[in-house]
Amino acid sequence: MSLLDLITGSAGNQVAEQAENKFGISKNQIIALLVVAAPLVISYLKKKSENAEEADKLNAALDRDHDGSILNNPSQALDREQEGDSILSHIFGGEKANVENQLAQNTGISMDKIGPVLATLAPVIMGYIGQQKQASNVTSGGGLGDLLGGILGSSSQQVQASNDPLSNILGSVLGGASQSSGGGLGDILGSVLGGGNQQQSQQGGLGGLLGSIFGK
Repeated sequence: MSLLDLITGSAGNQVAEQAENKFGISKNQIIALLVVAAPLVISYLKKKSENAEEADKLNAALDRDHDGSILNNPSQALDREQEGDSILSHIFGGEKANVENQLAQNTGISMDKIGPVLATLAPVIMGYIGQQKQASNVTSGGGLGDLLGGILGSSSQQVQASNDPLSNILGSVLGGASQSSGGGLGDILGSVLGGGNQQQSQQGGLGGLLGSIFGK
Protein backbone atom coordinates (compact mmCIF):
# COMPACT_ATOMS: atom_id res chain seq x y z
CA MET A 1 0.00 0.00 0.00
CA SER A 2 1.38 3.37 -1.02
CA LEU A 3 0.80 6.64 0.81
CA LEU A 4 -1.68 7.65 -1.89
CA ASP A 5 -3.50 4.32 -1.41
CA LEU A 6 -3.74 5.03 2.33
CA ILE A 7 -5.27 8.45 1.74
CA THR A 8 -7.64 7.67 -1.12
CA GLY A 9 -8.44 4.05 -0.23
CA SER A 10 -10.71 2.39 2.28
CA ALA A 11 -8.73 3.30 5.42
CA GLY A 12 -8.49 7.01 4.64
CA ASN A 13 -12.13 7.28 3.62
CA GLN A 14 -13.42 5.32 6.60
CA VAL A 15 -11.55 7.34 9.20
CA ALA A 16 -12.57 10.58 7.43
CA GLU A 17 -16.24 9.57 7.49
CA GLN A 18 -16.05 8.62 11.18
CA ALA A 19 -14.25 11.87 12.06
CA GLU A 20 -16.78 13.86 10.02
CA ASN A 21 -19.57 12.48 12.17
CA LYS A 22 -17.68 13.05 15.42
CA PHE A 23 -16.28 16.53 14.80
CA GLY A 24 -18.76 18.00 12.35
CA ILE A 25 -16.03 18.75 9.79
CA SER A 26 -16.39 17.84 6.13
CA LYS A 27 -14.87 14.59 4.97
CA ASN A 28 -12.98 16.50 2.27
CA GLN A 29 -11.27 18.72 4.85
CA ILE A 30 -10.24 15.69 6.89
CA ILE A 31 -8.80 13.95 3.82
CA ALA A 32 -7.00 17.20 2.96
CA LEU A 33 -5.49 17.18 6.45
CA LEU A 34 -4.39 13.57 6.00
CA VAL A 35 -2.78 14.47 2.66
CA VAL A 36 -0.62 17.07 4.42
CA ALA A 37 -0.17 15.43 7.83
CA ALA A 38 1.00 11.98 6.68
CA PRO A 39 4.05 13.18 4.69
CA LEU A 40 4.82 15.74 7.41
CA VAL A 41 4.84 13.10 10.16
CA ILE A 42 6.88 10.68 8.02
CA SER A 43 9.38 13.42 7.07
CA TYR A 44 9.95 14.41 10.66
CA LEU A 45 10.23 10.83 11.87
CA LYS A 46 12.79 10.25 9.13
CA LYS A 47 14.83 13.16 10.47
CA LYS A 48 14.51 11.95 14.06
CA SER A 49 15.56 8.43 13.05
CA GLU A 50 18.99 9.76 12.07
CA ASN A 51 19.65 9.67 15.81
CA ALA A 52 20.27 6.03 16.75
CA GLU A 53 18.55 6.31 20.13
CA GLU A 54 15.46 7.93 18.60
CA ALA A 55 15.42 5.29 15.86
CA ASP A 56 15.47 2.49 18.42
CA LYS A 57 12.63 4.14 20.37
CA LEU A 58 10.56 4.49 17.21
CA ASN A 59 11.25 0.89 16.23
CA ALA A 60 10.12 -0.31 19.68
CA ALA A 61 6.98 1.84 19.54
CA LEU A 62 6.05 0.49 16.11
CA ASP A 63 6.57 -3.10 17.24
CA ARG A 64 4.59 -2.55 20.44
CA ASP A 65 1.67 -0.36 19.37
CA HIS A 66 1.47 -0.03 15.59
CA ASP A 67 1.33 -3.33 13.74
CA GLY A 68 -0.95 -1.99 11.01
CA SER A 69 -4.10 -3.72 12.25
CA ILE A 70 -5.81 -0.33 12.63
CA LEU A 71 -5.93 -0.12 8.83
CA ASN A 72 -8.37 -3.04 8.85
CA ASN A 73 -10.62 -1.25 11.34
CA PRO A 74 -9.99 2.50 11.02
CA SER A 75 -12.98 3.35 13.21
CA GLN A 76 -10.89 2.45 16.28
CA ALA A 77 -8.88 5.63 15.61
CA LEU A 78 -11.69 7.64 17.21
CA ASP A 79 -11.09 5.81 20.49
CA ARG A 80 -7.34 6.44 20.30
CA GLU A 81 -7.41 10.23 20.17
CA GLN A 82 -5.59 10.61 23.50
CA GLU A 83 -2.89 8.21 22.32
CA GLY A 84 -2.66 10.15 19.06
CA ASP A 85 -2.15 13.41 20.93
CA SER A 86 0.74 11.83 22.86
CA ILE A 87 2.24 10.61 19.57
CA LEU A 88 2.12 14.11 18.12
CA SER A 89 3.59 15.64 21.28
CA HIS A 90 6.56 13.28 21.01
CA ILE A 91 7.04 13.85 17.28
CA PHE A 92 6.67 17.63 17.22
CA GLY A 93 7.62 18.58 20.78
CA GLY A 94 7.46 22.31 21.43
CA GLU A 95 6.52 22.94 17.80
CA LYS A 96 3.21 21.08 18.10
CA ALA A 97 1.11 24.24 18.50
CA ASN A 98 2.83 25.84 15.50
CA VAL A 99 2.20 22.73 13.41
CA GLU A 100 -1.48 22.74 14.34
CA ASN A 101 -1.76 26.46 13.57
CA GLN A 102 -0.18 26.03 10.14
CA LEU A 103 -2.34 23.02 9.32
CA ALA A 104 -5.47 24.86 10.42
CA GLN A 105 -4.64 27.75 8.11
CA ASN A 106 -4.03 25.46 5.16
CA THR A 107 -7.01 23.14 5.56
CA GLY A 108 -9.66 25.51 6.91
CA ILE A 109 -10.23 23.40 10.03
CA SER A 110 -10.74 25.61 13.09
CA MET A 111 -8.06 25.77 15.79
CA ASP A 112 -10.34 24.23 18.42
CA LYS A 113 -10.80 21.12 16.25
CA ILE A 114 -7.49 20.77 14.40
CA GLY A 115 -5.72 19.17 17.38
CA PRO A 116 -8.36 16.49 18.08
CA VAL A 117 -8.76 15.66 14.38
CA LEU A 118 -5.00 15.42 13.88
CA ALA A 119 -4.75 13.24 16.99
CA THR A 120 -7.38 10.92 15.50
CA LEU A 121 -5.36 10.58 12.30
CA ALA A 122 -2.01 10.02 14.04
CA PRO A 123 -2.57 6.33 15.00
CA VAL A 124 -3.64 5.62 11.41
CA ILE A 125 -0.45 7.19 10.05
CA MET A 126 1.66 5.27 12.57
CA GLY A 127 -0.23 2.07 11.73
CA TYR A 128 0.62 2.60 8.08
CA ILE A 129 4.31 3.05 8.93
CA GLY A 130 4.17 -0.11 11.05
CA GLN A 131 2.57 -2.05 8.21
CA GLN A 132 5.28 -0.89 5.81
CA LYS A 133 7.94 -1.81 8.36
CA GLN A 134 6.63 -5.36 8.53
CA ALA A 135 6.22 -5.65 4.76
CA SER A 136 9.82 -4.50 4.27
CA ASN A 137 11.11 -6.79 7.05
CA VAL A 138 12.78 -3.93 8.91
CA THR A 139 13.64 -5.36 12.32
CA SER A 140 15.79 -2.65 13.89
CA GLY A 141 15.95 1.12 14.23
CA GLY A 142 18.87 1.23 11.85
CA GLY A 143 16.70 0.56 8.82
CA LEU A 144 13.92 3.03 9.60
CA GLY A 145 15.49 6.04 7.89
CA ASP A 146 15.71 4.19 4.60
CA LEU A 147 12.19 2.80 5.03
CA LEU A 148 10.67 6.23 5.67
CA GLY A 149 12.64 7.78 2.84
CA GLY A 150 11.48 4.98 0.57
CA ILE A 151 7.83 5.63 1.46
CA LEU A 152 8.20 9.28 0.49
CA GLY A 153 10.18 8.49 -2.65
CA SER A 154 7.85 5.84 -4.01
CA SER A 155 4.85 8.05 -3.28
CA SER A 156 6.43 10.87 -5.28
CA GLN A 157 6.84 8.56 -8.25
CA GLN A 158 3.24 7.37 -8.01
CA VAL A 159 1.68 10.83 -7.86
CA GLN A 160 3.70 11.97 -10.87
CA ALA A 161 1.92 9.30 -12.90
CA SER A 162 -1.50 10.43 -11.73
CA ASN A 163 -3.46 13.56 -12.51
CA ASP A 164 -6.30 13.62 -9.99
CA PRO A 165 -6.61 16.56 -7.56
CA LEU A 166 -5.51 14.70 -4.43
CA SER A 167 -2.43 13.43 -6.25
CA ASN A 168 -1.57 16.99 -7.23
CA ILE A 169 -1.80 18.12 -3.62
CA LEU A 170 0.19 15.15 -2.32
CA GLY A 171 2.80 15.75 -5.00
CA SER A 172 3.19 19.36 -3.88
CA VAL A 173 3.54 18.31 -0.23
CA LEU A 174 6.12 15.65 -1.09
CA GLY A 175 7.97 18.10 -3.29
CA GLY A 176 8.21 20.54 -0.44
CA ALA A 177 9.36 17.87 2.01
CA SER A 178 12.15 16.78 -0.33
CA GLN A 179 13.45 20.36 -0.51
CA SER A 180 13.93 20.71 3.24
CA SER A 181 17.67 21.12 3.76
CA GLY A 182 18.02 22.19 7.37
CA GLY A 183 16.27 19.15 8.69
CA GLY A 184 14.60 20.73 11.71
CA LEU A 185 10.84 20.71 12.15
CA GLY A 186 10.60 24.37 11.19
CA ASP A 187 12.41 23.71 7.91
CA ILE A 188 10.31 20.66 7.09
CA LEU A 189 7.07 22.42 8.01
CA GLY A 190 8.00 25.51 6.01
CA SER A 191 8.98 23.48 2.98
CA VAL A 192 5.88 21.32 3.06
CA LEU A 193 3.40 24.14 3.65
CA GLY A 194 5.21 27.11 2.18
CA GLY A 195 5.45 26.08 -1.46
CA GLY A 196 7.92 23.44 -2.55
CA ASN A 197 7.60 23.93 -6.29
CA GLN A 198 6.54 26.33 -9.00
CA GLN A 199 2.99 25.04 -9.13
CA GLN A 200 2.55 25.93 -5.47
CA SER A 201 3.97 29.43 -5.84
CA GLN A 202 1.66 30.11 -8.76
CA GLN A 203 -1.41 29.14 -6.73
CA GLY A 204 -0.49 30.78 -3.45
CA GLY A 205 1.23 27.86 -1.78
CA LEU A 206 -0.42 24.74 -0.44
CA GLY A 207 -3.32 26.75 0.91
CA GLY A 208 -4.08 27.81 -2.66
CA LEU A 209 -4.05 24.23 -3.87
CA LEU A 210 -6.29 23.03 -1.06
CA GLY A 211 -8.60 25.99 -1.44
CA SER A 212 -8.97 25.45 -5.17
CA ILE A 213 -9.95 21.82 -4.63
CA PHE A 214 -12.08 22.03 -1.51
CA GLY A 215 -13.50 25.53 -1.79
CA LYS A 216 -11.84 26.92 1.32
